[in-house]
Parts: sequence; structure tokens; C-alpha cells
Amino acid sequence: MSGRTPTPAPGASSSRVLICDDQQLIRMGLRMVIDSQPDLTVVGEAADGDAAIASVAALEPDLVLMDVRMPGLDGLAATEHLCAQPDGPQILVVTTFDLDEYAYAALRAGASGFLVKDAPAEEILVTVRAVLRGEVMVAPSLTRRLVERFVLQAPASAAAQHNRLTALTEREREVLALVAKGLANAEIADRLFVGETTVKTHLGRVLTKLGLRDRIHAVIFAYESGLIRVGD
Repeated sequence: MSGRTPTPAPGASSSRVLICDDQQLIRMGLRMVIDSQPDLTVVGEAADGDAAIASVAALEPDLVLMDVRMPGLDGLAATEHLCAQPDGPQILVVTTFDLDEYAYAALRAGASGFLVKDAPAEEILVTVRAVLRGEVMVAPSLTRRLVERFVLQAPASAAAQHNRLTALTEREREVLALVAKGLANAEIADRLFVGETTVKTHLGRVLTKLGLRDRIHAVIFAYESGLIRVGD
């Protein structure tokens, strides 16, 4: 799926968002956050996975905010179905359950991000826009839990992984470390006083040099190699 630029040019349409959650109050809250932004528009709501799939076909949203636990077809199954479709929307899983298995399953199903519902509005918007740009985003609050369960417990040679870091320049290592800490490209650009395009270039080189598939695998590598450690 290709990323979409969330900030429209003058006269252009805004990015289209579908909200899927079985709780009406949650849908209302997310709608208020999303619709408050000039570059984002909520085009519809769904209360379960089947309704989400039907709504995507009818409304063609750019992004779906997908709950996990719902009656009927759950959000993970719906995510897997939608991500298997050509030119399907980006999926950002938003759930009350701050649990590793849901984050991991959502990402494996093809979601581009995972965010808990009690995240501040600003964090939700940053993550929404990043996912619309085609970035893979996991809430910083979940990075440690994911790493502890799926990285630190997995057998891996830290020394061998660390040696692979020699292929990176100092700036590329710096970018990788900030990605692993959960920063979006725009935030990394601000931190390093460079342009966002420069950050994207550095990250692209990191993925190529290390043979990594995407941003999430870059995060895993950063921890496995010892570039950063849980708690940093």
C-alpha cells in the first residue's frame, strides 16, 4: 500500500478516515479529534469488522482506525482482510487493551500502527499523519513491552548484530536510535535540525544496508544489536 500525504495543498481534499469501534462514545471521541483537523476528515463509522470491510468498499477511506475486540468479525481479522486487498487503506489499530499479543498480532496482520485509546489527542494525530505518510508507527509506550516479549526473549546473537552496526554512519546510527525510541520522521528532523526528507533518506539507507524490511524491524534490530536498551 502506498503512503498518502495528509496535508492537502490549497483546494485539495483532506485525507479520509473511517472509524471502526463497537463503542459509540469511543467513535465520537475519535471523530472529534480527527474532524478538528483541516487535513483530516471522518467519512464514516463502523461498529464491527464486517461493517468496516463494507464501509471501506463503499467509502474508500485512506485510513481506518480499527478497534480489536468487537462482536462478530474482530479487528484483527478485518485488518488482515483489508491489508490483503490491492490499494487498500492504511490501518491504525486503536484499542483499550495495552497488551503485547494484540500489538504483535495487529502488526503481523498488516497494520501500519498500534495506539492505545488513552493516548493524548496530540499523539493520536501525530501517529495518524505518520501512518498516512506510509510510516509504520507503534506508540512509544508500547515499544518496551514489544521488545521485552518478542525481542529480549528471542534467541539472538547480540555480538553479531552489533557488528552489523559498523555498516552505518554515525548519523545513520543516530536516526536508527531515534526511530527505535518511537519518534516519527518529522520529530527526528526537529531533533537533529535537518529536513524530513533527509531523515527519510538516512532511514532508507539504514534499511538497505542492514537488509531490514521496514521500520518495525529496524526497531527490533536497534534493541537486538544493543544500539539502545530498554529504558533508554
